[in-house]
Amino acid sequence: MAATVFLIEASKKLPEAELSRRIGLVYQRLGPENLIEKGDLTAVKIHFGEQGTTGYIKPAWLTAVVDDLKKRKVRAFWTDTNTLYVGRRSNAVEHLQLAQGHGFSLERTRLPVLIADGLIGRDGLEFSVDLPRVKTAKIARAFAEADAFVCLSHFTGHILTGFGAALKNLGMGCASRQGKLEQHSDVHPWIDSEKCIKCLRCLPGCPTGALQELEESVAIQDEHCIGCGECLVLCQTDAVRMQWDREESRVQEKMAEYGLSVHRLFKGKALYINVILDITKDCDCMSQNSHKIAEDIGIAGSLDPVALDQASVDLVLKKCEADVLREANPPDWRHQLEHAEKIGLGSRSYELVALNAD
Repeated sequence: MAATVFLIEASKKLPEAELSRRIGLVYQRLGPENLIEKGDLTAVKIHFGEQGTTGYIKPAWLTAVVDDLKKRKVRAFWTDTNTLYVGRRSNAVEHLQLAQGHGFSLERTRLPVLIADGLIGRDGLEFSVDLPRVKTAKIARAFAEADAFVCLSHFTGHILTGFGAALKNLGMGCASRQGKLEQHSDVHPWIDSEKCIKCLRCLPGCPTGALQELEESVAIQDEHCIGCGECLVLCQTDAVRMQWDREESRVQEKMAEYGLSVHRLFKGKALYINVILDITKDCDCMSQNSHKIAEDIGIAGSLDPVALDQASVDLVLKKCEADVLREANPPDWRHQLEHAEKIGLGSRSYELVALNAD
């Protein structure tokens, strides 16, 4: 059965108040009054943006959503999980400081910020899910204990999954550190010694010390590698390579299965919005802005995260008249959607309903 996806055209050039109004229009069409009840502990999943990037969803764009949550006396909070890779988002102290620096403070947004998996990413609960790749899902505690879920995702390209949007925000973004490790662990990069200039930029960023300095290059000790991809980001000479042809599908399948595990927890009390603006090659986890691969499209929303992501991809590809996602990153982005549909997370069939911005 086709799911409904609502779309309203928008541009990042619009005033913040107008972007807030348009996001609010999509949010209201999803029927939050039927999903979120007075007093519900409501996790508003957001990506606060890494230090050095500006592509994240701005808190001022979400004023209309917050207005509704406050009006209906919902106990809502901004939340995200700590990262697997080393950085300011790998522990709750610096993560909270970064969120506040990017505007997500109680004073400015009227909602508190809670890091969902605790101080260093170990605060999670395990659930038996018995899916093809994931038997036990390790979910950040705040998501496991919340009553309702609002998922706000910035649509971008992604180096491991082809693109990142609702499915990645749901599956990877709601996992504890142990859950992220499980999703990444089958993807091990290797060093092309001919391209490596031994600048050693990658060594401090490896969370497990898997990188080894050799006489003329750097090598990865496979037994210590967790496949987090941090070395890929740090390398300036493209010397770090992934074995995309053998490994990429497992990351996407595990991510989709984690997504289903989280979606099930909320039992119909979840809604999903994709902000399809400032569409860049890389995700907001990068510590610098990457180049745009498509022009702004708008705001899309659905109760079905699979339909929402499929519609978002289709809109981007139609506008560009080319598969800019595959041109930007090697992985086949279709696999995450195909597997998500196969396991019952949602439907790739959808009806797109255009909303009037006037």
